[in-house]
Amino acid sequence: MITSIHYQNHTYQVDLSQPLDISIPLRATDQNINAWYISAPKIEPVRDGDWVGKVSEGASTNFNNIYFNPHGHGTHTECVGHITSEFYSINTILKQFFFTAELITIHPEKQGDDFVITKNQIKKGLKSNPKALIVRTLPNQDEKCNKQYSHTNWPYLSEEAAIYIREIGIDHLLIDLPSIDKEKDEGKLLAHKAFWNYPKATRFEATITEMIFAKDEIEDGNYVLNLQIASFENDASPSKPILYKILN
Repeated sequence: MITSIHYQNHTYQVDLSQPLDISIPLRATDQNINAWYISAPKIEPVRDGDWVGKVSEGASTNFNNIYFNPHGHGTHTECVGHITSEFYSINTILKQFFFTAELITIHPEKQGDDFVITKNQIKKGLKSNPKALIVRTLPNQDEKCNKQYSHTNWPYLSEEAAIYIREIGIDHLLIDLPSIDKEKDEGKLLAHKAFWNYPKATRFEATITEMIFAKDEIEDGNYVLNLQIASFENDASPSKPILYKILN
């Protein structure tokens, strides 16, 4: 279904019947994507004495409890409340859900023992002026959907790159890694703080989405992004970013 979306004085035509889902599903298995040294998520039926909330065990409905961590178990969107002593909720901060977006693919540069996404790579990769930037890193194997990231020293965004992204007006940053920062950085969180401009002039409206997966067949370029979250009053929520090709 072709429809028109009006955003910042422009009209974009998209086909709503052709969504490109770049989220990773959450599964109750050890093969679920995982980071930050936590156990796998659990999805289990409620138990009350002899009663089990499962149709196959005699209940009228399936009635599950779900135990998970949004930061470590899958695609999630976070607000500055992730790094502040004050409470800020992603459900309160994120009030618009459609944005212009550009997907770029980057092979992080080796710097010592690390692989780093640099300002120069971001600058060279961007061809437009979107509100949302989606970074796909290479290599881009399917194993990103079930990778166990703890103690792997994943690639990360340099502080300089995060400052540049902020300064060119990008409000929503999406990446296919567990964090835009180095896994073991002594709590410095340089990229997070630079992107949100915290605590100098905090960009409360800005969000970071981590642990996405953009398949190779999704080409670099411009899209309309629908950034969907669950209504959690928390610094982060599981999310489902959807891309739509721009037709005009």
